[in-house]
This record gives sequence, structure tokens and C-alpha cells, in this order.
Amino acid sequence: MSSIIFSILSIYVFIIMGYIAKRHFKEQIDDKTITLLNVYFLQVFLTFWGLLLHPVDITLLYAPAIYLFIVILVLFLSALFASKLFSHKKEYSIAMVASIIGNTGNLGIPLNIAIFGEASIPYTTVVNLVNVFIVYTLGVYFYSRGNFDAKTSLKNILKLPILWAAVIAIILSVNHYTPSDAIMNMLMMGAYASMTMQLFLFGIYLYDIKIRSINRKLIAWVMSFKFIILPLLAFVVLLNVEMEPMIKGVVFIELLMPLAVANVNLASLYECAPKLVTALVFISSVLFLGVVFFAVKLLAFLT
Repeated sequence: MSSIIFSILSIYVFIIMGYIAKRHFKEQIDDKTITLLNVYFLQVFLTFWGLLLHPVDITLLYAPAIYLFIVILVLFLSALFASKLFSHKKEYSIAMVASIIGNTGNLGIPLNIAIFGEASIPYTTVVNLVNVFIVYTLGVYFYSRGNFDAKTSLKNILKLPILWAAVIAIILSVNHYTPSDAIMNMLMMGAYASMTMQLFLFGIYLYDIKIRSINRKLIAWVMSFKFIILPLLAFVVLLNVEMEPMIKGVVFIELLMPLAVANVNLASLYECAPKLVTALVFISSVLFLGVVFFAVKLLAFLT
């Protein structure tokens, strides 16, 4: 259990540093510049590194297929009610997509290793791969819709280099391409810089948030979908599929991950209330510290 706690808390060091930096330097730190550098440049390295680190095996795709199916179910449920509850365009966009973009990479992979061991790595890798596409298709579309029309939002998906980097990396991986040590070291440098910058950016936005000013209905909606409706649907679906217990556990834990910092990146990039999204990510991260222990106990019922 201590390894689980350490896996969660270790990433918060950089968030705290980002918060302190913004508090000290204030307007000298340009949030948008950091976002653009990260999304358009460094995350390309992160995408290549993450997808080439472990070979993508087509036979492993059953687990991410179940993950994607559950995410689509939740998105469908959101579509039935979100438009009736949130008339503000930006709040509607956030309500639709925030809960399905979880931190399956930076937190999900080390947490699953802590619970299931290194045998879980191939499955967490391919689940994270699906989440990358969710982030840069559905995520980009809905956060764009906070400010743009549907046509422009679809174009914004194609404009991001991360999506194309992911496609190229998958093709290379499926064809058993093995990069040299020098290339992997270069990609790793960019990947870790990207992850660190994401956490820094999260801390920077945390400095200005005022949780009391956020629509409580939106907070309740996103947290309910993230920690009640999504896990409940996942639990029911996983109980009724034939799959190894460990793989069920990996999918379940990955779906429970708190809101990813990628939500903040996209909200900032498309000016869709990034401070509000930062507050939601922060709240989900705090709640997750309690939810994770309950979730671990539920894993026994999936075996």
C-alpha cells in the first residue's frame, strides 16, 4: 500500500513547484507560451517515446477495446443530459469530456505496476494508447467547441502534430521497428520534459483558481461521472466479459484515474475556461487519494 501512496504523491512535487513559481514571478510566467511549447513540440517526443517503449501487440487490443467501449457509453450518457443542465457553451464542453480523460499514463502506469507488477505493462501501454487518441480526438473536439463551431473543431483535431505522431509511432511499432539507444535517449529527454512541463503548468494554474466561484453543479456532474457512474459501468461490463482477472483489474484502475493534466493543456490551448478545468483536475486528484483504496478492494470481485 505504501508503494501506491508513493506512486501518487511523487508526481505532486512538480505541481507544487509550478504553484510556487507562479506565486513568486506572477505575470512574468506566460501560461499560453508554456502550453504551446508543450502541445506542439514536447508532446510529440512524449508520444513517440511512449508508443515505441514497448512493442504494440495486436493480440493485446481486447483490453483497450473494452476501455474504449466503456468510455463511449459514458459519453453517450453525458450527451443525453449535459445539454439540458449546462446552457453555457464552455461548461457544456467541459461536462461532456473532462471525466473521460483520465491520467492513464503518468499515474495509471506506475500505479498498475504497484498493484499488479510488471506483467501489467503491456496492457497499461495499449490502454494508454487508446486514451491518447481519446484526448486528441474527442478531447480536442469538445474543448474546441467551447469557442469554435463544429467544423473548426474537427479541423483542430487534424492540426495537432501529436495525433499524426501517434499514428506514425503505431505503424512503426506494429512493424517491429526498434529505435537505437541514441534515438530513445533523445525521445526520453523530450518525454520527461513534456511530463514535467505539464505538471508545472497545472501548478501554475492552481495559483489563480477559486473553487468557491465554480458552478457547483458542474463540480458534482464531473465528479459523479468520474468516480460513480464511470466505475459502476466499468464494474458491470467487466463482470460480464471473459478476460484474465489481472487485465480486468488494469482496465478498471485505468478508468478510475483522476482527470488528466491534458485537460488543462487543451482547455488552455482553446481558451475553454482553463482555470475552471484546473480546479476540476485538482478536486479529482484529491478525491482520488481516498477512492483508490476503495477501488483496490473492489478488484477482489473481478477475479
